[in-house]
Amino acid sequence: MKKIVVLGSINVDTILNIPRLPLPGETMAMGDQSTAGGGKGANQAIAAVRAGAETTFIAKVGQDHSADFMLDTFKKDGLKMKYITVDSEAGTGKAYILLDEDGQNSILIYGGANQTITVDDVENARDTIENADCLIAQFETPLDATLAAFQIAKQNDVVTILNPAPAKTDIPQKLLSLTDIIVPNETEAEAITGVKAVDKKSIINSAVKLNKLGVKCVIITVGSRGSLYYTDGKESFVDAYKVSTVDTTAAGDTFIGYLAAKLDSNLANTVEAMKFASKASSMAVQVKGAQNSIPYVDDVKI
Repeated sequence: MKKIVVLGSINVDTILNIPRLPLPGETMAMGDQSTAGGGKGANQAIAAVRAGAETTFIAKVGQDHSADFMLDTFKKDGLKMKYITVDSEAGTGKAYILLDEDGQNSILIYGGANQTITVDDVENARDTIENADCLIAQFETPLDATLAAFQIAKQNDVVTILNPAPAKTDIPQKLLSLTDIIVPNETEAEAITGVKAVDKKSIINSAVKLNKLGVKCVIITVGSRGSLYYTDGKESFVDAYKVSTVDTTAAGDTFIGYLAAKLDSNLANTVEAMKFASKASSMAVQVKGAQNSIPYVDDVKI
């Protein structure tokens, strides 16, 4: 069984169903609202464990009912929670998701306890990171903790996956040099490279720039079009499965969790892992919500 460590965020999502994004100054009635577990780190950790990997989560919550709600969810999935700690001052992270009738979303985030993760928290999990097959991180937690975790991972030949979300324009070169696979969507790739991914050629150009920045392998996800894999002059495009989209929340996180669970340590099967991850992601977009939409491996058939 693959051993995966995820360093990342925990949010409680409030999903607001609206016909479209409101204009400045406009008041709009909502069609519905609901609450669900979220946070990019939590979503990716749940995706990995549902994909069949032994998954450990390094994260932080507040001392509140939202934390209880999230921890109960993690227990049900068998996520290893030894390194989920409690911050007595900051609240558990929150996200407010504006979901339109076409299934597209805009998200507002309150970081809360996610922003209090420290290098010491990472050091406490050193032994687990050293013995993992893969480490995943995003940008919803402090950068210095991510850098410390990636340093430990690479000192022990652990595969590192960086999801550069939310988008940053100033990723430290040191972190990129410690990254085996970077997985941005087209918006995040544009923020890093300045290349707008409008077609296959421009997506490849963006991937080339990321590769030259020091990342060994690049996977750019482009929604309903699919995903591009690029490494050292070689590229492969994996088409997305055609489905009726209800909600794209957690689609990218599902992709990353499943990708990590299926990757070989030498990355030789990356394209095959992408196809499996794409199938899981296509199932997630057919269900409203984040963690409740992430499928279990026995249901993912390709």
